[in-house]
Amino acid sequence: QVSGGEDEIQQLQKALLDYLDKNTEIDASLVFSRKFYIAQWFRDTTMETEKAIKSQKDEDSSEGTHHAKDVETTGQIMHRAESRKKFLRSIIKTAPSQFCTLRMNSDTVDYEDACLIVRYLASMRPFAQSFDIYLTQ
Repeated sequence: QVSGGEDEIQQLQKALLDYLDKNTEIDASLVFSRKFYIAQWFRDTTMETEKAIKSQKDEDSSEGTHHAKDVETTGQIMHRAESRKKFLRSIIKTAPSQFCTLRMNSDTVDYEDACLIVRYLASMRPFAQSFDIYLTQ
């Protein structure tokens, strides 16, 4: 369960990174997994920002007018993307031993919770969202 106020996805990412960091002593491959997730989330955030900018340009060129509502939506996406990038950069700059100070609730995330978080975050990815379309076709 995540508390309100902060981005839900970001809180789940913190919890998963905390779990991976806590268990790197048990399984050394988790260090790679942690770095992979950070890189993948950074890439996803960059792609989301680029899509927002592209869709805004496409709407502007096709309609010829500038809608304030669309600009606000794009601005919100850009702001959210920048805050996520800032979070990921802070995680990258933080040494794994210092990461424990950023931990959310280290005692509440166990293996089953980590698996659930991974499945939820994976379901938010574009391929997972379009998988039903592929099956239907």
